[in-house]
Amino acid sequence: MSEWKEYRFSEIIELIGGGTPKTSNPEYWNGEIPWLSVADFNTSRKYVSRTEKLISEKGLKESSTKLLNSGDIIISARGTVGVVAMLDKPMTFNQSCYGIRAIEGLSTTDYVYYLLKNTISGFHQIAHGGVFDTITRDTFKEIEILLPPLPEQKSIASLLSSLDDKIDLLHRQNATLEKMAEALFRQWFVEEAKEDWEEGKLSDLVFVKYGKDHKKLLDGKIPVFGSGGLMRYAEKSLYDKESVLIPRKGTLSNVMYQDEPFWTVDTMFYTEMKVPNIAKFVYHFLKEQDLVSMNVGSAVPSMTTEILNNMTLDIPPKKVFEKFEGAVAPLYSKMKSNQTQIRTLTALRDTLLPKLMSGDVTIN
Repeated sequence: MSEWKEYRFSEIIELIGGGTPKTSNPEYWNGEIPWLSVADFNTSRKYVSRTEKLISEKGLKESSTKLLNSGDIIISARGTVGVVAMLDKPMTFNQSCYGIRAIEGLSTTDYVYYLLKNTISGFHQIAHGGVFDTITRDTFKEIEILLPPLPEQKSIASLLSSLDDKIDLLHRQNATLEKMAEALFRQWFVEEAKEDWEEGKLSDLVFVKYGKDHKKLLDGKIPVFGSGGLMRYAEKSLYDKESVLIPRKGTLSNVMYQDEPFWTVDTMFYTEMKVPNIAKFVYHFLKEQDLVSMNVGSAVPSMTTEILNNMTLDIPPKKVFEKFEGAVAPLYSKMKSNQTQIRTLTALRDTLLPKLMSGDVTIN
């Protein structure tokens, strides 16, 4: 610890501001350059690899947004504050975030990423606003840190990265398994659909229910979901059976399957199945729908129970549901096993993080 030196956070990083091309100019949008908002990287994963929206070269040149490099850091500064990720390709970003790059010779961007993860609690205490809702450039000037020598920084970042790399591998395996299940769904229910199947509505298969406020819940082990994904862990569940979660406001495309107890907030619907062995079918059916185009909101994209209940579909005999369940269940079982490993590795990383960053645990 004798070689560790004190710095202000602002002294070891380059801070880069973002921006948004004018939404009224179609020439600025739907190009090939990824454009980040917090919804794209609020995933608890180290790397962000894709964005919901893309901008054009003209949008980049004629707006205040900046192009970050692969390996740079993105941190949310407004709204959902303090979410951190690293870019795995060049991306632009909006004004609700900052881009961060380590100053060469003082630190490495990989180490700064973990330093930020460990320092978020300090941001909570001094962020501007009545509640923790804004990070400014001054925030980074007020945070004091201890920085080890570069070789030790690299060792610490390497150890933590090895855990994150394994977590990322498991996430990618799960993405592949889900694509396999999607392919089976399309084969069974689109390409090989029978003409004699009954025409019905989604309301024939599920009850669509509203989520509830979570603010009074104590911390616990039950995941709480909003339209942007996992928000926190709480003491109790709202529902404990297999379900499909559907955004009511916000990112309408973020449909989720859940087979363990959960809580959803009021920006999220959850579903109760009326028929056995259909939850995975309903999940893939909704994933196939262009929910974004069904938006009825003005300022905020919105979905309604009426739209969901009236979605039409061909309903096969129950034995077809049973066979599909049997075909995809092993894929979902493997995904669940991977998710358990992800939680274990994440807990280990989060336990090691503050100990390594404080010097309480050292690496030879």
